[in-house]
Amino acid sequence: MAGCVTRVELSVTCRSLLDRDLGSKSDPLCVVLQDVGGGCWAEVDRTERIKNCQNPEFCKKLVVDYYFEKVQKLKFVVYDIDNKTFDLNDDDYLGGIECTLGQVVSSSVFTRPLESKQGKPAGKGTITISAAEIKDTRVLYLEIEARNLDKKDLLGKSDPFLEFYKQSDAGTWQLVYRSEVVIKNNLNPCWRKFSVPLQTFCDADFNKPVKVHCADHDSNGSHDLIGTFETNLTQLQKAGDGSGVEFECIHPEKKQKKKSYKNSGIIRIKSCKIETEYSFLDYVMGGCQINFTVGIDFTGSNGDPKSPDSLHYISPDGTNEYLIAIWSVGSVVQDYDTDKLFPVFGFGAQVPPSWQVSHEFALNFNPSNPYCQGIQGIVDAYRQILPQIQLYGPTNFSPIINHVARFAAHSAQQGTASQYFILLIITDGEITDLDQTRQAIVNASKLPMSIIIVGVGEADFKAMEFLDGDNGVLKSPTGEPAARDIVQFVPFRQFKNAPREALSQVVLAEVPKQLVSYYKWQGWPPVKPPEMKKV
Repeated sequence: MAGCVTRVELSVTCRSLLDRDLGSKSDPLCVVLQDVGGGCWAEVDRTERIKNCQNPEFCKKLVVDYYFEKVQKLKFVVYDIDNKTFDLNDDDYLGGIECTLGQVVSSSVFTRPLESKQGKPAGKGTITISAAEIKDTRVLYLEIEARNLDKKDLLGKSDPFLEFYKQSDAGTWQLVYRSEVVIKNNLNPCWRKFSVPLQTFCDADFNKPVKVHCADHDSNGSHDLIGTFETNLTQLQKAGDGSGVEFECIHPEKKQKKKSYKNSGIIRIKSCKIETEYSFLDYVMGGCQINFTVGIDFTGSNGDPKSPDSLHYISPDGTNEYLIAIWSVGSVVQDYDTDKLFPVFGFGAQVPPSWQVSHEFALNFNPSNPYCQGIQGIVDAYRQILPQIQLYGPTNFSPIINHVARFAAHSAQQGTASQYFILLIITDGEITDLDQTRQAIVNASKLPMSIIIVGVGEADFKAMEFLDGDNGVLKSPTGEPAARDIVQFVPFRQFKNAPREALSQVVLAEVPKQLVSYYKWQGWPPVKPPEMKKV
């Protein structure tokens, strides 16, 4: 993260996409992946899905870290999404392109024909990408309502939604926000409060023209314009917390045809606020310590460590999947931890002298001081303990999650962004206490911590993928949803032939977002906030 030159946001539009749906148009979504070496690609970001549209203009910007000194190979892939799962393998591939971030950044507008997986043209489809450097970290928050909107549907009232466009230097209009919630059958809607980065909204230029469209949503994608108006951020800011500012919504054709035409409704900006959004680096450079804890699975399903078939067998070159995972993740995280002292625990083994099964034993057999010095210290402790314990079971995750959560809870009581906790669990995946683990994760989601699970071996990791929560919010057994997504699961087998840094890139990709989301949720700035640049 620290070597990142700048961050760029990428705007994506497509034209003439293939039609994969019977009876309707495709429902496209675009994902950007980055080459992490060894033929592995890691997802960086994805747009929203747009229903029934072959010429989508995606509203969600793709944010990518840009390193001038690196060749960053990217893949942009467009899928037709017909289900609610996060996984894209079960969706139709509409086309993709490979390029470098340098090519995109150096072109004002980068357009390429979409290709099939075999490298042939994917119909007549094209993708256009434009890049902008993120120079401003402020965020605009708006609350908007309307009254007396025109009725557009024969059998009901309109289903209104909003679109905001900014004017580019060339005079063209670029979509910057589309309201998420379509309000059904309502001519006096009140939309949910929303936020847009200030740079995305108007390039942080308070006088840049902004055009607002209000339209009636149709499920087949042929939305009807209700009306439009032009403004800028200076005018929008006149909406104090209570006063509000109003605009007439004008339909250009109706205005031309009817002399008596007044408007197609009134749009009222209820509130307009600008707040600073801090980045991961702002928190780390502002004094946030990252505390790294490791939990290692010593259950019987791993196999006898003396047998070459065992996941704990140390090969003649001195490694196994557990050690590679520790090195890969630990070597990145240790740079953010000043004392380089890492608590390391095992679970699921019988340990001396009582030979009772323990679900959180210190790897150095010193429960009052379970710290290992640096990543090498973890490796040494792991090698020393293997011959001294008996692999057993069951595989319980909740004790070690609750252990780290106690420290995170104590830190959170200070009310400052000074400590964040990362728990790395390395496991062969056969979890026993799934319900208790779900509850432990939901509890931990309210604390300054993230959980990374690396699955080793060839087991079925369905339970791990469930805990990851990518296919919907993880809930406790009683139905309480997680406050935020804090679990990242990665199967090691996908990285067997990849460079070592590939695993750490994918495993740690979510942590910066998770850290920022926690402190934003709490409303805590960095301990030492950065000096704001004058824009």
